[in-house]
Amino acid sequence: MLALAFIPRNAFTAPPPLPAGAYVSDTLWLARPDARGRRRADDTSGLLPDGWIAPPAPPSRAAVFFVPTTTSFASSHWNDTLDDRDGRDRRARDKLFLGLMASPFNRSLVWAPMYRQAVIGAFLSPTPSARAAIDVAFGDVRQAFEAFLAAQPADRPIILAGHNQGALLLLRILHERAADRALAARIIGVYAIGWPVSKGEVQREFGIAACTGPDQAGCLISYVSFAEPADLGELGAAIRNLGPISGRIAEPPYLCTNPLTGGASPTAPASANLGALMPNSAMTGGALAGQLVPARCDAQGLLIIGKPLQLGGYVLPGNNYTAYDIPLFWANLRADVARREAAWYLGRDHRPQGSPQGPPPGLERSTPHD
Repeated sequence: MLALAFIPRNAFTAPPPLPAGAYVSDTLWLARPDARGRRRADDTSGLLPDGWIAPPAPPSRAAVFFVPTTTSFASSHWNDTLDDRDGRDRRARDKLFLGLMASPFNRSLVWAPMYRQAVIGAFLSPTPSARAAIDVAFGDVRQAFEAFLAAQPADRPIILAGHNQGALLLLRILHERAADRALAARIIGVYAIGWPVSKGEVQREFGIAACTGPDQAGCLISYVSFAEPADLGELGAAIRNLGPISGRIAEPPYLCTNPLTGGASPTAPASANLGALMPNSAMTGGALAGQLVPARCDAQGLLIIGKPLQLGGYVLPGNNYTAYDIPLFWANLRADVARREAAWYLGRDHRPQGSPQGPPPGLERSTPHD
């Protein structure tokens, strides 16, 4: 049924590539610091839950590259445009989702590009058009990532994050740069959430290890949320439709990093959930609900959240709660990022004598973002 409603029926037509330097200015960024290194007033990635009190911690010195989730349900074209369409402001729409998805990472300044994302129907279509649409999106995100790296001091640590299509594109970047040890050394953590990764292929495919504990830096976090009973059908089809990131299609068991334990254990009760972000009707804010769901990695590598919840209109067939992957574990993810940044600096401080030593977290920023 989803396929009938959302797969474009017209042939794919490749749009022209973006001009060189398209991401040097702030035009194509949903979130990007201003010239003085501060969060802009209209940056929705700065969202914090109502009544949020940040635990004591040094402010972050890292930069975040966040690739936004799939938000286009259009069926008249294969790739979204970068301007207004159908009477709706795409930038305003994407900023709403950005607040919910990128806000766990906003202890650091967030860079989040607009890109010509493949529409949701591309994930449901086993055609060359669908794969070509993903390639267009990847070209944009790759260019944005290069601009992001060029804007950072060489010794600044980075956090890479993305959801769903954003995670898929981020994984492609990592695969291309799997041999780049200088890049790997700067990574605090990679949060590729909402797109499956074969558990046994992480190090070979992406050049970094899977996270196996909450105090580990430079590793990969990945999970996809399902309620019981979980049916992989639609998601499995999407993985096959779009083909492999490299030479192999991801197969179960998938990497499942339990967000309630940081990967230390595959199972955690709801009491370990520090707070799910429950958005208001306008999606401009929300409150935290503590102990809302448990989390358990099943034999396939799916993250099981227990019985189905009434959360709104974005639950996919098969009890697929991937649209809520990040909000359901908002407070735990925020704490996870802070722990891994601390671990990154600890590892840096314990390098052999003579290795480059960076300033401690927060030295270059006068005010925290919490």
